[in-house]
Amino acid sequence: MPMGEGGMPASANGRGRTGGRWIPADPGEPRGFPGVRPGGVRAGRSAEAVAARICPARGRDACDPLDILAVSGGAAGGAFGAGVLAGLTRTGRRPRFQLVTGVSTGALIAPFAFLGSAWDDRLVEAYTGGRAAALFNVRKALPGMEAGLFRARALDALIAPFIDAGLLQAVAAAHAEGRRLFVATTDLDRQEACVWDMGRIALLGGRGDAAGALALFRDVLAASASLPGLFPPRLITCESDGQAYQEMHADGGMAAPLFVLPEILLRWPDVGRRLRGARVHLLVNTALETAARVTPGNIPAILVRSFETMLRYSYLQAVTTTEAFCAGAGLPLGIASIPGGGDPPNLVSFETANMREMFAAGLARGCGANPWSFPDLRGPEGSASVPLDRHARQQTGVDLQVDP
Repeated sequence: MPMGEGGMPASANGRGRTGGRWIPADPGEPRGFPGVRPGGVRAGRSAEAVAARICPARGRDACDPLDILAVSGGAAGGAFGAGVLAGLTRTGRRPRFQLVTGVSTGALIAPFAFLGSAWDDRLVEAYTGGRAAALFNVRKALPGMEAGLFRARALDALIAPFIDAGLLQAVAAAHAEGRRLFVATTDLDRQEACVWDMGRIALLGGRGDAAGALALFRDVLAASASLPGLFPPRLITCESDGQAYQEMHADGGMAAPLFVLPEILLRWPDVGRRLRGARVHLLVNTALETAARVTPGNIPAILVRSFETMLRYSYLQAVTTTEAFCAGAGLPLGIASIPGGGDPPNLVSFETANMREMFAAGLARGCGANPWSFPDLRGPEGSASVPLDRHARQQTGVDLQVDP
């Protein structure tokens, strides 16, 4: 039975109304932007139809490599991921990623990872320029004014200078070439992940409502990065059966700490064939290895350490799931994550010095001899997946040409 807000039963026509919002029986689409959520079950599509949008069938003689990048959450740890990409650019080893996905802070990184090295200046400035420290200052927080420690406009002010009309035009052009950019949010009303086709949003904006596309693009990024308690969730206006309604979306990491493909494709028997020759890269903006240390007994320290622990285990599970998927599909897997050991980074501190320190660690990783490796998470026997660096030369290519 369809449910209204607060878990109240919806009316017979599927429009449960409580507090001015309602949830339709069938999820709709953002008004004016059809087909921007290719998630399969939500959109009523089969795995094959979703695959046709994301990774269509290709010939064995394709020559261009298919590099896939999944960028995780990690709050301030996103500075590490920005550093890795900058390091790969500096050493001339940055792949031209055909498929990029992002969650939470990874959603903010994903457009720049997708567009390539020419956009590094914006990415580096966003994470090291001091804007986050100025906007996310606890002394300026207004708890109780909105459903978060910081107001929504603070996150908007971080995103807007870097995500503009020019960036959307570049994303639309890459989408038209067959490359794909996806971001995940968490639909709080339905308690499920929601995958957004950011390239299609940009493409549709170029064909009509450019201002609406830019607003939706920014809203999706902001929703994905809205960590509960720190930032309020976002209401996104959608339409179902001609009726407008609002969906509440928040931090994508709650439902999908990181993702390579929509969940429906992970269980699809033909996914290995569709991705033949692909290389999977995970950019994990937290430490996966254990870092033992004494936790102080004060409330802030306990909260921070608890957040770090929760984050680490959620990402360990996500990495293990990805490892199993890659092993089953015969895909090489490489990971870049924040180094463990020593003093762990403070992932909830947006102070500029802290962000720059994590950026420097990422830059060193990206410039290092082996930026993509697989950390030993399961003891001496190691991983069942294929390390990316050992098999990169054996890969065949793939052509992702798709009708936009």
